[in-house]
Amino acid sequence: MANSIIRIVIERTIKSCLEKAARQYKAVALTGPRQSGKTTLAQECFPNHPYLSLENPDFREMALADPRGVLKRYADGCIFDEVQRAPLLLSYLQEVLDASSETGRFILTGSQQFGMMEGITQSLAGRCALMTLLPLSLQEIQGSGKAPSDLDEHLFKGGYPPIFDQDLEAEQWLNGYISTYLERDVRQVSLVKDLGLFTRFLALCAGSAGQELNFSRLGADCGVNHGTARHWLSILEASFVVFRLPPHFKNFRKRIVKSPKLYFYDTGLLTRLLRVETPDQLFTHPLRGALFENWVVSELLKGRYNRWKEPNFYFWRENNGLEVDVLVDQAGTLAPIEIKSGATVSSDWFRGLQRWERLAGRDAGRARLIYGGDRRWVRGETEIVPWEELSQVVNTL
Repeated sequence: MANSIIRIVIERTIKSCLEKAARQYKAVALTGPRQSGKTTLAQECFPNHPYLSLENPDFREMALADPRGVLKRYADGCIFDEVQRAPLLLSYLQEVLDASSETGRFILTGSQQFGMMEGITQSLAGRCALMTLLPLSLQEIQGSGKAPSDLDEHLFKGGYPPIFDQDLEAEQWLNGYISTYLERDVRQVSLVKDLGLFTRFLALCAGSAGQELNFSRLGADCGVNHGTARHWLSILEASFVVFRLPPHFKNFRKRIVKSPKLYFYDTGLLTRLLRVETPDQLFTHPLRGALFENWVVSELLKGRYNRWKEPNFYFWRENNGLEVDVLVDQAGTLAPIEIKSGATVSSDWFRGLQRWERLAGRDAGRARLIYGGDRRWVRGETEIVPWEELSQVVNTL
């Protein structure tokens, strides 16, 4: 008798917001990377809705050929999975939604922002709530009882749900994810002729995680022009692989850097692109600090999206190199966060925070230092937070 896979459905923080949105809007769109759990969550929250996957060629052909007929057949409501595969459906959906005041009838999911966002903004503005589901947060993994106790193992595994709910080997699963992404999603979004060159570009982006974005350098290193580098990065953004952290522009009579920083949504994917093969290799890896910074920033982002809020984060850097990793804009107050992967706190770690507090004055919010250690305390005006307690900070921002 074959062994069956035991699946553990991990409770998602965004669930209550998704259910709330369905009570307020006629339709709800749930976007996010492939395998982040959108379909599972939609079916869990709306078990009485029929489910139609537009990845299925038969259903997709039906939706493309006769969108009115499909909507008539599912007039009482439906979960349309990967709806960007049939964008014409969104245009006809507007008529259906306008004909009734009923809320929560249609749940739309999509893993590519290009087609889906265009269709929603053009056809469903004001009728559809837009939400983003990213891979598992630290809080969600800890709640499942499957959180690694070792920081390097946590960075290595990342947060994609199948790795945890099916107890899969992270390295093998992520290798397959990358291959599938390149072969299917990239070719769906854009006509990339040379996948080998695009793969190289993706790896170069991984090596630039946590750094200021420089299209000219990325293009030159990859052997493509500036315009191609911009286009390829837009593909990575549209499919929820990377995101940008903008700089804070307020000028305290100092010239600041105006280029955004580049980050990946998932550190597990990032470690695979960097060819890290075991968690132990991360301890001495030259990019460990950047990986840890990437993880903290992505956790902050998940915390906002999971509460149905837009990101409110920036970074700050003076032209002399002094910087603060994250500024949190809270009603005009800018709270600085410094991120360090080491387990031993050093006095040098506070230089950027202290400089920011002097310049910002009354605009400076509560300062925090997130680090790779295991003890929590307060030093001066700065709260020092160990990595395993990051969720307690995330929920306040």
